Amino acid sequence: MRVIGIDPGLRNMGWGVIDVAGSKLSHVANGICHSQTGMDLAERLLTLHAQLTRIFVTYRPQTAAVEHTFVNKDGVATLKLGQARGIALLVPAQMGLTVGEYAPNNVKKTVVGVGHADKGQIAHMVRMQLPGVQFEGPDAADALAIAITHAHHGGASNFAAAVARASA
Repeated sequence: MRVIGIDPGLRNMGWGVIDVAGSKLSHVANGICHSQTGMDLAERLLTLHAQLTRIFVTYRPQTAAVEHTFVNKDGVATLKLGQARGIALLVPAQMGLTVGEYAPNNVKKTVVGVGHADKGQIAHMVRMQLPGVQFEGPDAADALAIAITHAHHGGASNFAAAVARASA
């Protein structure tokens, strides 16, 4: 089962693809979709959509996971992040995939063991679970953590079981 995790962001949208075979996880690819500040918001969202669509076409994930938006005190920034998250949900839906959604604390607890881990702890534990992985940046490491969370919480295994039932 191929899983993509997406860490939504308007400037930097992290993505990470893993393969899941039973309890074995293996790294496929990771990276960051970028949009430039100073561009019109609609153009930035279109740029993210096009980049993420190319990733889906290239790596052909079978299921996807996206992190919930963290709400902060800046309402405008939260709204823009929510719009980028909409792109992260839209692209897998356009590809006909189910999308798991996970709270940041759930991702941290799954990967690190505590719900308030920092980015360094997350990256360290992702390296432990995906030996030899090289991150394109912290957002890509977070996206791989989201994919790992989806694999551990049954997103990948539930899909595989459904495919097996349908094929029988």
